[in-house]
Amino acid sequence: MTVIPPSPPEDSDLQLVERTVAGDKRAYELLVIKYQRRIERLIGRMVRDTDIIPDIAQETFIRAYRALHQFRGDAQFYTWLYRIAVNTAKKALMDMKRNPVISENALRGNDDDDETSRLGHELISEETPETVLAAREIAQAVNAAMEALPEDLRQAVTLREIEGLSYEEIATAMGCPIGTVRSRIFRAREAISARVRPLLENQSGKRW
Repeated sequence: MTVIPPSPPEDSDLQLVERTVAGDKRAYELLVIKYQRRIERLIGRMVRDTDIIPDIAQETFIRAYRALHQFRGDAQFYTWLYRIAVNTAKKALMDMKRNPVISENALRGNDDDDETSRLGHELISEETPETVLAAREIAQAVNAAMEALPEDLRQAVTLREIEGLSYEEIATAMGCPIGTVRSRIFRAREAISARVRPLLENQSGKRW
């Protein structure tokens, strides 16, 4: 029986950071390739104008590169990068006097691993014209509820429900205690539930 040797493990984010700091630009290119899509998707949840998303993403990676020597690996690299992306997007929005919003596409989800991409299917199992319409109304209600949230609540629930970060990672990304994170997510969920519950109660006894 032929034994196939295991393939060498991919470099961890911390190893790629260390190689970049040591002067290996290719290592940073790998980090950009790995996270560019997620960062652009994240920024897309904060701005309406899709034309400026690539520019904000590029600025995010430039800022991260310049600050890379400060990364010590205490948190996940993506958590650290996320915070830079949020701050970069906020600055761009302030410069352009635009307000951050969650887009409807973000709630639908563009990736297979995005929890919210299954929202309609989880809520309604049988697809008929009526249920499809109901699912669309529910998605719009969730979207409206998200837009109405204060920024800190919206950011916390987005990190948890859409990005799938742990409470510890969210606390690091937002620079606040875990207890504050839990409170913000609870309040955000309550506000969204209050907006969506009436629609669900009208669906022939179907429940959330």
